[in-house]
Amino acid sequence: MQVVPPALERLMSDLTRLPGIGQKTASRLALYLLRRPPAEALNLSASLAELHSSIQLCSRCFAFSENDPCRICEDARRNNRLVCVVEEPGDLLAIEKTGAFRGVYHILHGVLAPMEGIGPDELKIRELFQRVRSQGIEEILIATSSTVPGEATASYLIDHLSGLPVKVTRLACGIPMGMDIKYADEHTLSRAIESRQFIEK
Repeated sequence: MQVVPPALERLMSDLTRLPGIGQKTASRLALYLLRRPPAEALNLSASLAELHSSIQLCSRCFAFSENDPCRICEDARRNNRLVCVVEEPGDLLAIEKTGAFRGVYHILHGVLAPMEGIGPDELKIRELFQRVRSQGIEEILIATSSTVPGEATASYLIDHLSGLPVKVTRLACGIPMGMDIKYADEHTLSRAIESRQFIEK
């Protein structure tokens, strides 16, 4: 005998596909939504439906945005000659919260992971090199996480940027080894940005 109504079971199954959502959390969220007014569920479903139709990648930095270029790239107050390279859009949000960085960004959309079939061609690395060659960029701040894949990606970028006329810096103190950058607090990230170090070519 089926205890859970099929519609509720489908929702719980869909929710478990989200990162960090297990069966118990999915059940709690689904039951919460069921107890709320129908209008709230409709608003949520409308927001989800609009995601892919309204949001695109910025053609300059590859951030998620409703406009192209994104608000950061088109902001004349930002230093477009200083580019912070991050792994994911969540890393950009974490750095922006600090208020310590006034340059622009380049989002790789991942890290190098050869065992998983993720090489330079699967990331936005070629586009970064094109920006350096064509846009007069003076400094690249590499802000990948201090995980093994993050460090490998940073090393790859440093090696391939060494032949280009650009200063290369790396986040310094403040980010513990093995920590994903998006989970660092604002003070830690701010200190890491302020104490970035020049990398000898």
